[in-house]
Amino acid sequence: MSAITEPAAESARFDAKAFLARAPESPGVYRMLDATGTILYVGKAKDLKKRLASYFRSSGLAPKTAALVGHVADIQLTATHTETEALLLENHLIKQHHPRYNVLMRDDKSYPEIFLGTHHAYPRLGYHRGPHRQLGRYFGPYPSALAVKETLNLLQKIFRLRDCANSEFQNRSRPCMQYQIKRCTAPCVGFIAQADYAQDVKDAQAFLEGRSQQVIHTLVARMEHAAETLAFEEAGILRDRISQLRGVSEKQYISTQGGSVDVLACAQAGGVACVEVLTIRDGRNLGGRAYFPKNTDERSEGEILSAFIGQMYLEHETPRELLVSHAPDERELLEQALSTASGHTVRIQSAPRGERARWVDMARHNAELALGQRLASRGNQMARMDALAVSLALDAPPQRIECFDISHTLGESTVASCVVFGVEGARKEAYRRYNIEGITPGDDYAAMQQALERRFTKAVADDGALPDVLLIDGGVGQVARAQDVLQALGLSESVMIVGVAKGVERRAGEETLLIAAQHGHQTQILDLPAHSPALHLIQQVRDEAHRFAITGHRARRAKTRETSSLESIAGIGSQRRQQLLKHFGGIQALQRAGVEDIASVPGISTALAQRIYDHFHG
Repeated sequence: MSAITEPAAESARFDAKAFLARAPESPGVYRMLDATGTILYVGKAKDLKKRLASYFRSSGLAPKTAALVGHVADIQLTATHTETEALLLENHLIKQHHPRYNVLMRDDKSYPEIFLGTHHAYPRLGYHRGPHRQLGRYFGPYPSALAVKETLNLLQKIFRLRDCANSEFQNRSRPCMQYQIKRCTAPCVGFIAQADYAQDVKDAQAFLEGRSQQVIHTLVARMEHAAETLAFEEAGILRDRISQLRGVSEKQYISTQGGSVDVLACAQAGGVACVEVLTIRDGRNLGGRAYFPKNTDERSEGEILSAFIGQMYLEHETPRELLVSHAPDERELLEQALSTASGHTVRIQSAPRGERARWVDMARHNAELALGQRLASRGNQMARMDALAVSLALDAPPQRIECFDISHTLGESTVASCVVFGVEGARKEAYRRYNIEGITPGDDYAAMQQALERRFTKAVADDGALPDVLLIDGGVGQVARAQDVLQALGLSESVMIVGVAKGVERRAGEETLLIAAQHGHQTQILDLPAHSPALHLIQQVRDEAHRFAITGHRARRAKTRETSSLESIAGIGSQRRQQLLKHFGGIQALQRAGVEDIASVPGISTALAQRIYDHFHG
């Protein structure tokens, strides 16, 4: 792979003719940038020159494509060896940069998965949500946390793998309740040989990959060998395991005619697209989840599904078959890339028959239902935006609302939150938290001022987005600080500041709105009726800012107290604190440890271990 970066155009207009004359006729990825260097669009091509030339023809461009081309000031190219390599790179860049003109799958890192560790002598099988930081296999994503827990429950019954944290595993001296109820083989106390446990891990992994029949054949062979060697207890365990797996396989044959599949259906209406994903694993319908990709207007269902599949599955475990409601663009290329990434053959079937066609119809119906609910919710949101515009005497409904709130405990670990709402509702990717430093503890005015200065100074420097309405959770004092900050930055006439002051008894519906002076008008006090849609919107945004601030504050406070609790011990600095927490996996496991366990940590002497133990146990 080689990178080719063409210099930015010297004039405001991009010289497409000169650029295309030097563009290679090879596979690769192109990035279109505006005059500020922001990536507008990422695409791939089998022939970069031909693909880019299609953007700069004199006529025939779709309105959205024409708008994109009108903003292009530079194009950067990365040549690849194959088109598959270009597809992988394209999806990586889209997830990294979130270009405004690409179809984007909302990635809130909330997809529940099953994690199977590979770096431990006795790997853990457990629930996972979030970034992939640990070494191991991640199976999913599953449609819900309940689906993951049901699957884990089944796996623990059959394969009896441990689900405890490594810190707990290392410090056990006798089996836990999971062993007593036959959900674990107690590797923590050596009740199972490492080789036998490794075989159970291998079988569980094959099961999660949809190879149940292969697992059954392996278990039958092991059961027969155990019976021949008179190991009847082991043979009985294997017999029960085979019986459970065959029960699952019978359901699988009835429901999916073999194998694990994901069923994807796309529906469009009102400029919004929905992709419904039904997850079927070994005969069990684990439920569905609706996704709403961004930037889907002027795109066909096939284009949307193509972008969605690439972004969804190239970084997750992919089942061997995907059933889709519409044939995705470049299906063969997607199949090849997914097969390469997952290590097994992946088929994308757009015209299934029989039972599988009914699965697709079910997914399509659910996509239409979810889309209808989304549009209804969006219509309600627009109605509340319209009501807010009328209440605040705005020329048009606000497109962006920001709200700031402060949270602390008696001045400790102060955190400010900023949440953002648009016509589509909460825009969580734009949320921000600010750790407040250098103020008098408990000074909410100073905390608010610092957060606003950091937010809007950056916006001015980077020419970033500004809110139409800035909500401040507070009264006259907080609003005055907000006015000072915006006035100092020259934004006082661009952003309307609205303070949300709670009533005397702090009950919902009794809030008073303080509208800061703007455009020659004096500060106004506004009391909206409790049933006002505008007030309901303000309450929703304010409550979300409050929630976001509290969760940030609690996390910061817990981290601060954990740190200070250890570093108050003589002889414990930041390096030793990190070693202790890393070794035990957290402060709670360290509190439960004995002197000998603590002394086993590198750099911790017996005397220091005794001081640490005494610190926690008096």
